[in-house]
Amino acid sequence: MDNSFNNINSFESGEGIDLKQEINRYLRYWPWFVLLLIIALISAYIYLRYAPRIYETYSKVKILDESEGLELPTSAFIFKRTNINLENEIEILTSYLIMNRVVKELNLNTAFYDDGTIQTTQIESLPFDFKQVIHPDSIGENLSYKLKASSSGLTITNLKTEKSFSFSDFSTVNSKYKLPFEVDIKTNGSQSDFYGKTYLVKFKPVKSAGLSLKSKIKVEAIGEQSDLLKLSIKGESKELSEKILNTLMNVFDNDGIKDRQLVSQRTIDFINKRFLLLAQDLDSVEISYQDYKQNNNLVDLATDAQIGLQQRSESEVEVFKIENQLSLARVLESSLNDSAETGLLPSNIGIENAGINGLISDYNLTVINRDKLATSGGINNPTVKLVASQVDDLKSNINRSLKTYISQLESSLQQLETRNQRFSGKVARIPEKERLLNSIVREQKIKESLYLLLLQKREEAAINLAITEPSIKIVEKALSGSGPISPKSNIVYAGAILGGLLIPFGILYLIFMLDTKLHSKEDITKINANIPVIGEIPNIKNKENIIFDDPNSRTALAESFRILSSNVDFILPKSKDENGKVIYCTSTIKGEGKTYISINLSLALSSINKKVLLIGADLRNPQIHTHILEDKHKSGLSNYLHDVDFDWKDSLISGFDKHPNHHIILSGSIPPNPAHLLTNGRFKKLIEEAKLEYDYIVVDTAPTILVTDTMLISQLADATIYLARANYTEKNLLKFSKELFESGKLNNMAYVVNSVGASKSYGYGYNYGYNYGYGNKS
Repeated sequence: MDNSFNNINSFESGEGIDLKQEINRYLRYWPWFVLLLIIALISAYIYLRYAPRIYETYSKVKILDESEGLELPTSAFIFKRTNINLENEIEILTSYLIMNRVVKELNLNTAFYDDGTIQTTQIESLPFDFKQVIHPDSIGENLSYKLKASSSGLTITNLKTEKSFSFSDFSTVNSKYKLPFEVDIKTNGSQSDFYGKTYLVKFKPVKSAGLSLKSKIKVEAIGEQSDLLKLSIKGESKELSEKILNTLMNVFDNDGIKDRQLVSQRTIDFINKRFLLLAQDLDSVEISYQDYKQNNNLVDLATDAQIGLQQRSESEVEVFKIENQLSLARVLESSLNDSAETGLLPSNIGIENAGINGLISDYNLTVINRDKLATSGGINNPTVKLVASQVDDLKSNINRSLKTYISQLESSLQQLETRNQRFSGKVARIPEKERLLNSIVREQKIKESLYLLLLQKREEAAINLAITEPSIKIVEKALSGSGPISPKSNIVYAGAILGGLLIPFGILYLIFMLDTKLHSKEDITKINANIPVIGEIPNIKNKENIIFDDPNSRTALAESFRILSSNVDFILPKSKDENGKVIYCTSTIKGEGKTYISINLSLALSSINKKVLLIGADLRNPQIHTHILEDKHKSGLSNYLHDVDFDWKDSLISGFDKHPNHHIILSGSIPPNPAHLLTNGRFKKLIEEAKLEYDYIVVDTAPTILVTDTMLISQLADATIYLARANYTEKNLLKFSKELFESGKLNNMAYVVNSVGASKSYGYGYNYGYNYGYGNKS
C-alpha cells in the first residue's frame, strides 16, 4: 500500500525523539510555567523577608604537642608529620562531656527569643533584668513562657498549661507565684520602651541542650600536616555564637590543664601519704639505732674498738708486770728459804713492795751489824745473840711479807686475767656489732634518701601544678561574618526560578509519562508506521453541530471531512468497472466515534454529487438512529438479513434533506445472533446490489476487539477506515489494530484520528472498561 500520508514527517529522527515536538508539547502550557514562576518568585521574596538570618561564627586553635623538647627525631619528624592525633582531639572537642560543661557555664539550656508578628528571632539575653531561679539540673522537661509588656503591666504565660500571671508593677521579684525565673523591667530604661513587645523564655534539660549544641558544633582540621583546628557554629545570634565558641575553647583548654594538673595533684597526694609512713619508718629506724648504741655502750664504733684494744693492751701489760713481780717474789722467797744461813738478801731486784724492800734493807743492815759484832765480840756475845735474834725475826717477817705479797699478786693476776678475757671478748664482738650497726645505718640511709627523693618530687609536682602549660593556643578568637550565610538571596531566587520551571515541567513530565492515551497521528505512526493516517478530525465543542448536514458548509468540521473524503478516494483501489466502492468504518472499542465518522464521511462524499449509501452494520449496538431522530427498532439491515422476502430498498431512509443522493439503511432490530446473520450470504448480496446503484457504500461496523462481526465481512471492503480517538484510545490498543493489518484480516486499512485537540492537558482518567453493550442478553 502507498504510505505517502506518513512520509510527510520523514524529516523526523526515525525512532528518536523529536526535540522540537517535545518542546512544543511543553510550551503549549506556558501560562502554567509563568504562573508558577511568579508564585515561586513571590514566595522567595516573602521567605527572604521573614526567614531568620543565620550567621556563621568560627575560630581557630592550635593543639600543642606536650612531647616537644630535646627528643630524638622520630619517623613522624622525618616524614614531617605531627605527633598529635587530631581526630582524637576533634572527638574530645565535640564530646558530650565538654558540651555539657559549656551548657552549664553559659546556661544554654535557657534560650531567649524576640517574638515578632511574623518572625521569631533568637537573642543572646533579654533587654531587662532576668534571674533564673530554677537550677539547670532540675529541669526535666521543656518549659516555655511568654512575656508580654503593656501599659497595664507585665503578663507571663506558661505556654504548656496556658496559665497566665499578671504583674502590674512590671516585676516578679518577691511575687507569690512560683516561677522558674525573676524579671524586673523597671531597672532597665523606661517601661514604655517594652510596651507591645513579646519575648519567649524556653527551658530544656541540660542533656538536650548538650546534645543540641553537639550537633551544631563543627570541628575540622586545616590541612593534612597542620596542627590547627577550625571550630564553627551557625546561629541567629552572633554574640551568643561567639560566646559559645570562646567558652568551648576555654573549657577544652582547662580540661587538658586539669588533666595534667590532676597528675601533679595526685602525685602530691601520694607523696604526702608516703611521708607519713616514711616518717614513722624513719623514726623507728633511728630509735632502733639509738637503742642499739645504748644497749651496747657504743658511742663511736671506731673509738670503742680503739679503746677496747688499748684496755686489752694495758691489761696485758699489768698482767705481765704482776707475773714479773710474782716471779721475783717467788725467787726471793726461794732464796730466803733455801739459804741455811742468815746471809744478806738481794735488794732492789724489782719488787714493787716498799714494805718488803724496807724489811730486806733492815734485814741486810742487821745481818751486817751482827757480822760486825760477831767478828769483834764472838758468836756467844749477848749482843751478838740479840742481834742474831733480830735477824731471825726480820727473816720471819720477810718470809711472811713475801707470802702475803705473793698471795696478793696471785689474786691480782687472776682478776687481771678475767678482765683481760672480757676485753678480748669485747674486741672480738666488734665486727658483729659493726655489721648489725651497718644494717641499721643502711636502712636509715635508704629511708632518708627515699624521704628526700619524695620531698624533691613533691616540690617538682607543686611547681608543675602551679605552672601547667595550656593545651591549645588560640590562633583566632570567635569571629562572625558581617553578612548572613542563610538565606542567600541569589541562591533563593535562583532556586525559585528553577523550581518555578521544574515543578510544572516535572508535573507535566509525570503526566506525559503516565499518559497512555494517544493524542495525534504521531502517536500512531510511532507504533504502526506502515499504516497510513488519512485524516484528523478536530474536536467540536458545540455538540449540536457535529453533523455535516449542509453540503455548502465552510466550517472546520466540514473541511476536515472533505479532506478525509478525498484521502479515502485516494486509497481506494482503481478498477475498470464503474461499480461503487465499499468503505468500512470500524474501531477497537466503543466510544471512538466510528458512527460519527461514518455519517459525516458519507455526507462529505454525498456533497460532491456522489450517490452514497450508509449501512448500519453494528447490529449489537446501533447508533445511527440517534443522529437522524429515527426509531431504534425501525426495519433495517437485521430484518433484511433475517427475512429472505424483505427488500433492502424498502428500508432506505433519506435522513438529510440537503443531501438528496444520500441514503441510510439502519441496523434494524437487535438480533440474538448477529454473526450468523452477517455470514448467511445476504449481506454480501446486499453489497453487490448496492455497488450497482451507488458510488460509495459506507458501512458502520462493530468494534473489533471483543466481537468478530467486522472480521467476518471484512473481505467485502475496498477500504477500511480504522478509528482512533484522541485523548481516549489507549496506545496499547494500537497493537491490536497492527496485528489485524499484518494478518490481513482487514482490507486496505487506514487510520483516522478523531477529536484531535480535545484537551490541552494530558491528564485523563484511565479507569474505564472496554465492555461493549448490545442490549439485553435475551
